[in-house]
Amino acid sequence: MSNTKKSSGKFSLMTIVSLGFLALGIGCICWALINILIQPRYLDYVNPSYYSNPAAFGVNELGLMVNDFVPTELNEILYPLYPSKGDVIGSLKIPVLKKELPIIQGTGEDELKRGVGHFAKSVLPGEEDNCVLSGHRDTVFTKLDELKIGDKLIVQTSAGTFTYEVISTRIVDKDDKTVIVPTDNAVLTLTTCYPFNAFDLFPQERYIITSNLVISK
Repeated sequence: MSNTKKSSGKFSLMTIVSLGFLALGIGCICWALINILIQPRYLDYVNPSYYSNPAAFGVNELGLMVNDFVPTELNEILYPLYPSKGDVIGSLKIPVLKKELPIIQGTGEDELKRGVGHFAKSVLPGEEDNCVLSGHRDTVFTKLDELKIGDKLIVQTSAGTFTYEVISTRIVDKDDKTVIVPTDNAVLTLTTCYPFNAFDLFPQERYIITSNLVISK
C-alpha cells in the first residue's frame, strides 16, 4: 500500500511538471505571435498624418512636408525612375553583424515581411537628405544595438554603392518627431522598436541609428 502511494505521488508530480512546461511553451508561442501581429504599429510614428500638429515638424496646411524630399537635379540623375511600392530597390549590408538585407520600397507589413522597408517620404539611398529605413527588431534588425560609432553600413542600388558611417545611436520616445526631418547632407537613418526584447508587446521607445555618407561609387 505504501509503495502504491509513493508511486502515485511521483506520477502526480511528474504530470504537474509536464503540464507546466507544456503550458509555458504554448504561452511563449502565443506571446510571440501576438508580438508579430501588433508590431506594425511602430511604423505609425513615421507617418506624417499621425501627428496632431504637422507644423511642428515642417508640414504645411496641405499636408506636404516643407522641403519635402523633392528630388534635386543630382537626385534625378541617380534615380531616373522612382520605385513603386513593393519594389526591391537594393540591399543593406551591415558588416559588423554579417547581414545583407533586401531593401523594399514602402513600410507596410507586406514590405517588412520581405526585408528592410524604405520610408517613401524620405529620399532614396545616396541622395542628399535623410533616407529612412525601418525594420522589425526580431527579424532583419536583430542585434542592431550592437552597432557602434564608426561602424559601416553599405547600401547597393541601381545608382551605385553607398557607404555610410555610424555617427550616433539613440533611444527616443515612440512619438519622437525628429527621426524623419530633412538634413543638409546625405544621411541614412535606421529605426526599429526598442527594447529588443520581443516579450515587450507594446514598446514605447524606438532605437535610432544615424549615419553619414562617406563613400559613393
